[in-house]
Amino acid sequence: MLSIPAGVRVFLCVQPTDMRKSFDGLTGLVQSVFQQNVLDGHLFLFVNRRRDKLKLLYWDRDGLALWAKRLEVGTFELPAHAVDASQLELDATDLSLLLNGIDLGSARRRKRYRAAI
Repeated sequence: MLSIPAGVRVFLCVQPTDMRKSFDGLTGLVQSVFQQNVLDGHLFLFVNRRRDKLKLLYWDRDGLALWAKRLEVGTFELPAHAVDASQLELDATDLSLLLNGIDLGSARRRKRYRAAI
């Protein structure tokens, strides 16, 4: 299981992303798609059209860090989303399932206590 500190949010860009983009290009997408500042310390996930490549951009105390994964076989299964949504917010569990190739559609959450907001 991934260990993501409390307060760190995970954002997934639903629109396919050009994987040739690096730090500056992805930072621009963070600002335009998520309306977030990359320096806030959140994780930003981008997937290509074929969904076999994934990039994760985040601020690591003194600079931007870019993590990439390419699948040799198969694709990343994205969670269901609204048709007009350009981005989704995931929790650490969803991120872990996505990276490990678990079908998010067939995974079921059991009833748990959740504090009212």
